[in-house]
Amino acid sequence: MIGRLTGVLLEKNPPQVLVDVSGVGYEVEVPMSTFYNLPQTGERVTLHTQFIVREDAQLLYGFATDRERATFRQLLKVNGIGAKSALGILSGLSVEDLAQAITLQEPSLLTRIPGIGKKTAERLLLELKDKLGFEASLPSAGGASASNGGHDTLNALLALGYNEREALAAVKQLPADISVSDGIRQALKTLSRA
Repeated sequence: MIGRLTGVLLEKNPPQVLVDVSGVGYEVEVPMSTFYNLPQTGERVTLHTQFIVREDAQLLYGFATDRERATFRQLLKVNGIGAKSALGILSGLSVEDLAQAITLQEPSLLTRIPGIGKKTAERLLLELKDKLGFEASLPSAGGASASNGGHDTLNALLALGYNEREALAAVKQLPADISVSDGIRQALKTLSRA
C-alpha cells in the first residue's frame, strides 16, 4: 500500500495532481480542500495517500493531513459512499464542518454538496455519529481541548441532560487550561444565561 508521497508537484488539474517521486510520476486525486493548499508547481509536496484497487483501475487519493485521510476512510465505510462521493464530501466541507454537521445532526449542511441527497445525508449522519461526532469537533486551540478535559466537561454536560449542540457551544467558550471541575462550573453558568 502507498501511505504517503513526497516529491515535486509537476501538474495541478483539479481534482488531480501529478507528483514526481524519484522519477516516477504519480497521478493523485485530491479533495479541493487539499488542492487549494498545495504549493506552486515545481515545489516539493507531501501527501497522505489512500490506494484503492478496483477491477478496472488502481487509484491513488491524496490528502494534506492524516486527519483528512482518516475521515476519507470513515466515509468509505458508509453504505453507498464510494471514493468519488467521499472526495466530493471532503471538497464541499472541511473535516471540522463535517464533524459538526454530524454532531448537530444537520442534514442540510450535507445536502449542499453536489451528489448528496437527503437519504444519503441521513445515512451519513446515522453511520458516522459515533465515529466523527463531538470528539472530532472539539476545539483544538483557543478553547478547552480534549487533552485538557474538554471531553470530560462535554460528557458531564451531556449526562446532566443538555443536548450536544448546547454542550458543545458551552465547551468551545472555555479557556484551554481550565480544569474539568472549573470547566463544568463555567459551562453551567454559560448555559444558564442562554
